[in-house]
Amino acid sequence: MISLVTMTRTAPSPCPSCGASAEGTFCSNCGTPRAGASCAACGASLSPGARFCAGCGQSVGASPRAPRRDRTPWFIAGAVLAALLAVLLAMLFRESPTPAVVAEAADTTVENPPDISNMSPQERFNRLYNRVMQAAESGDEATVTRFTPMALMAYAQLDTVDADARYHAALLKVHTGDIDASRALADTILTRDPGHLFGYVIQGTVARFRKDEKALDRAYSGFLKHYDAEIKAGRPEYQEHRRSVDDFRKAALQAGGGRTSGS
Repeated sequence: MISLVTMTRTAPSPCPSCGASAEGTFCSNCGTPRAGASCAACGASLSPGARFCAGCGQSVGASPRAPRRDRTPWFIAGAVLAALLAVLLAMLFRESPTPAVVAEAADTTVENPPDISNMSPQERFNRLYNRVMQAAESGDEATVTRFTPMALMAYAQLDTVDADARYHAALLKVHTGDIDASRALADTILTRDPGHLFGYVIQGTVARFRKDEKALDRAYSGFLKHYDAEIKAGRPEYQEHRRSVDDFRKAALQAGGGRTSGS
């Protein structure tokens, strides 16, 4: 049995490709066929020393190449899916109402709050004060509660404070229930500008809140006493708050001009 195997073995000889001493069908060094080899891919006979099959081009010694799969159907399916998505998105945006249409359908108007970050301290204070006063007149207590602290913070940041600013701050403090601070602002106005009508208006407002009739009459009396001279002075804040000044004067006249002013 051993002799039969020995008889069929190929004698060692140089590899026609790399020159290494080898035996067998393929070179053990580079894999080149020595003689009588066939292509593993197509079965064609390989020439001695060939590194590639002359029939199919397969590299000698490499594993047979798996047949290529046709990917054309996948590309077609992807293109169809993309087209369907584009159609669906177009229909969605065409059928979805715009924000303006939604607002119109709901019959609501959304007003963006003003950006007060770029305003001067005086502008911020005036804007917030007006917001609070408008809310107070309409009975919107939630807005009054929300914006009054902000307005008072803006007042504290003012570089200069005049009678008009003190008048605004005093009314804001009335809304927060800080009556003593409001009365103190009235006294400051009258100390700095004797006879200023805003001082009496604040005193009267505080007196009404406390239901102090004597204090209210004193405020009325002082207001009427200085009214003509102050109006002639032409202070711009009187024009800005003309309605408040006129309403207080009307109430003072109806009350008899301070019946208990001498008490």
